[in-house]
Amino acid sequence: MISVEEAKQIIDGKIWMKDLESIDLEHSSGRIIAQDVTASFPSPRFDNSAMDGYAVKANDILRASKDDPIILKNIGVSSAGKPFEHSLGIGECIQCMTGARIPIGADTIIMVEDSSGFNDDEYVSIYSSSSKGKHIRRIGEEIKTNDILIEKGANITASEIGVCASFGYDKVIVSERPTIGIFGTGNELVDPGSDLKEGQVYNSNLPVFIDLVQKAGANISMKDVIKDDKGSLHTFLNDALSNCDIIISSGGVSMGRYDHVRDVMIDLGVEQHFWRVAQKPGKPLFFGTKENTLVFGLPGNPVSSYIGFIEWVWPVIRKMMGENKSPYLNGVLEEPFQREKAKYRYLFGKAWIEDNKLLCKPSGKMGSHMLTSSLDSNCILSSGPGPGTLRPGDSIQVNMLPWGKLR
Repeated sequence: MISVEEAKQIIDGKIWMKDLESIDLEHSSGRIIAQDVTASFPSPRFDNSAMDGYAVKANDILRASKDDPIILKNIGVSSAGKPFEHSLGIGECIQCMTGARIPIGADTIIMVEDSSGFNDDEYVSIYSSSSKGKHIRRIGEEIKTNDILIEKGANITASEIGVCASFGYDKVIVSERPTIGIFGTGNELVDPGSDLKEGQVYNSNLPVFIDLVQKAGANISMKDVIKDDKGSLHTFLNDALSNCDIIISSGGVSMGRYDHVRDVMIDLGVEQHFWRVAQKPGKPLFFGTKENTLVFGLPGNPVSSYIGFIEWVWPVIRKMMGENKSPYLNGVLEEPFQREKAKYRYLFGKAWIEDNKLLCKPSGKMGSHMLTSSLDSNCILSSGPGPGTLRPGDSIQVNMLPWGKLR
C-alpha cells in the first residue's frame, strides 16, 4: 500500500497529451484552449462613443447650461457601422450614436439628455459643459494589439467564446478528446428500470461514470456491465486496451473471491503501478498502463467510486486535454472532521463564503455505500493522516465539484 502523494506522482508521470485539432468556435464549449489566443487588433479598434448624444468640441460649450444653452450647428450623423466622413469645425456638432466612431475634430460627447434632442433641425441647443474625452472609449483602452486574450490551458466557457468571436476567431485550437472505456462488474448489478430479485442492487456507478466522463469533456467509446466472469472481462478489456486512451472500472479490484478485474488486466499485459492506496474510502485502487492506455480500477462502493473518479480520474482527463491547474482550495471547518491515523480521508461536504472566508463542513453520512451524501454537497473535503479530529476553525483541503457553486 502506498501513500496518496506517491500514487499521484506515479500517475502524473504516465499522463500524455492528446494531439491538437482545430474546431469550430460554436462547438468548443467545455474544451481546453491549447494555444494562447492573441489580439490581432486593439479593442476598441477606434475611438467611439459610449453614449447616444452629440460629438462636439469641449471648448465650444464651456459655459453651457439649461438657462443659457450653447447653440451649435448640426452637420450630420455618425452611427455604428456608418461613421461620419468629414471633420467637425468650430461651432458645429454631430449626432453620435453609441459605438459610433468619434468624428475628426470632436473631443467629447454630450449625452442626448443634455441637449434639445435628436431631430432634423439645423441647430441644436446644448445644456451642459463637458470635459475633453468624456464618454469616449479610446482605441486600445481595453486590449492592445498582440495582447494575450486567453491563455493556453483555459477552460472554454461562454466568456471565452464571446471574446474569441469579438476578435474574429471562428475556430480555436484544442486538444483532442480522450476516448474512454468504462465498465462495472458484479453478478448482483441490475440496470435501473428492471425488477430487483433477492440479493440484487441497481447499478448506480456506471450512470455516474457516464455523466462524469461527459462533463470532463471526454468521449465514451465503450461501456458495459460485466458479470464476475473472467472470460467476459477478458473479451471487453482486450478490445478496450486496443481502442481507448483510458479504461475505468467499478468493482472487481479488491480481494474478494470474485474480484477478477486486476488478474485479467495483468494477464492482458497491463503493467501494475499500484493496487492499494492509503486512503478512505477507496483503499483498493488499481492503476496500470499498457502502451499509452491508462487503466484505473476503482472500488465498487458508490461513494468510493464517485470520489475516486473525481480525485483520481477527472484530473487525468483534463490534463490530457491541456488543463494544468490545481482544483484544491483551503477552507475553514465549521464542524468536526474525523481524520484517519494512517490514511488520507475524503468526505463529501458543503462549502460556502462567509465574511470573505471559505467555510465548509463534511456530510453527516460517512459510509462508502451512502450515495445520498453527495446530494447536498458541492465539494469533497480531504485531510492527510493524523491523530484525532480536526476541529471547527481548523484548515482543510477543499476540492469543489466541477459543477459546484459557492454561495
